[in-house]
Amino acid sequence: MHMKTSRILWGLFLLVVTIWLNAPSNALGQTQKQAGGINASSQAPSVPEKGRAITEKTRIDQTGENISAGIDRFTEKASSHMGSWINTRAFSGITWLKLSFCLFLVFVVVLVERVLRWVIRARLRPIPPEEAVVPLRNLLLTASSKPLSLFVWVYGIYWALSPLFIHFQTPEGTNLVYLVARKAANVAGAFAILWFIYRLVDIVDVRLRRWAASTESTIDDVLAPLVGKTLRIFIVAIGGVIIIQNLTGVKIGPLLASLGIGGLAVALAARESIANFFGTLTILFDKPFQVGERIVVDNYDGVVESVGFRSSRIRALNGHLVSIPNEKIANSALENIGRRPYIRWLTNIGITYDTPPEKAEKAVQIIQEILENHEGMKEDFPSRVFFNGFNDWSLNILVIAWYHPPNYWDYQGWLQKTCLEIMRRFKVEDIEFAFPTRTIYIANDDKRQLKLQVLREEGLL
Repeated sequence: MHMKTSRILWGLFLLVVTIWLNAPSNALGQTQKQAGGINASSQAPSVPEKGRAITEKTRIDQTGENISAGIDRFTEKASSHMGSWINTRAFSGITWLKLSFCLFLVFVVVLVERVLRWVIRARLRPIPPEEAVVPLRNLLLTASSKPLSLFVWVYGIYWALSPLFIHFQTPEGTNLVYLVARKAANVAGAFAILWFIYRLVDIVDVRLRRWAASTESTIDDVLAPLVGKTLRIFIVAIGGVIIIQNLTGVKIGPLLASLGIGGLAVALAARESIANFFGTLTILFDKPFQVGERIVVDNYDGVVESVGFRSSRIRALNGHLVSIPNEKIANSALENIGRRPYIRWLTNIGITYDTPPEKAEKAVQIIQEILENHEGMKEDFPSRVFFNGFNDWSLNILVIAWYHPPNYWDYQGWLQKTCLEIMRRFKVEDIEFAFPTRTIYIANDDKRQLKLQVLREEGLL
């Protein structure tokens, strides 16, 4: 058993040396054959495109044929010295030696893939917790690790098994196994490249997020992931077109151009989606609001939580999450409460009609004293208090005050203290607040004596 194993290993070593020595001459012979084929093709009739596509060989295919030819020559030479057992066929005319060598090449491919993965992991620099910036090298290595492994697996196994494809060729010249394997390798290779480009978008994301973090606008924080999503959708769409073309051979561009009415119908069906997309662009570039600001739009009052491709999400004051299409936001009147420089307090205080003028004037003076130099006042916005009218059931005092900064809850706390102080001062001065009342006067009361006039007419008494 040990002797047989050593013979097989020695045979594999001789096979590798023979293939390495014969490869240049075979390549040269293949080049000369191709040159002769070119001269002959200038005189021969043109070959149909389909047949030409089948006969075209890549470098991997040529290398596989050279390896297969080298294995066959080595098998013929070795069978005369080592016995006919080395020329035993497994299936479809493939010898066990050739099958073993191909499996050995598969093992080499697996080994190369593992070494590449180990090298990438070794080159990845660990990032300390206090370091927030990810190095560009780490991003590149992370983006290329899995797609590179897939690429090596696909084309490596295709190269390792390429010496076997020639045995599946039919007498008519067709080779279904080779065509399927080549098509699968091309599709998987294209997928690996597109996957690598897709993962490279992470680098763009990191750069955009870093830029967005350096700006004060929160809309930039929304713009950064939107750009990443757009690039990924574009890459997936282009990749899908490329893979479909590799699978079917159909040119997608002329097909899309020939849709005509179908394309128009799709455009009409996607009209609202397109309008919402342009509404998103309007919001991103015009920046009428920021994420986290309170706005009022389309009768909805709430805080902006996110801006997406189609809609923006607003958390209403009652806690409900409202999604409003961006096209409607771009075309509607929008009130940005979050950007107000102050909060205005506008109210009317009513006192009773039986309040004498002196006390009405005192009431105005009390409110002015309370609002003078209050905690939220600025010199440019002094408080205003006026006795400005007679209501149905009260004497009206107009009060206007501005509170800075526009912190709603601080404003509410100040407003409570102000209202309580007004109530206390009015109570001390015996000034009564008015409330909706209706006074009914009865005839012949103390203030209004009823006067009766008796008319006496002749003939009636």
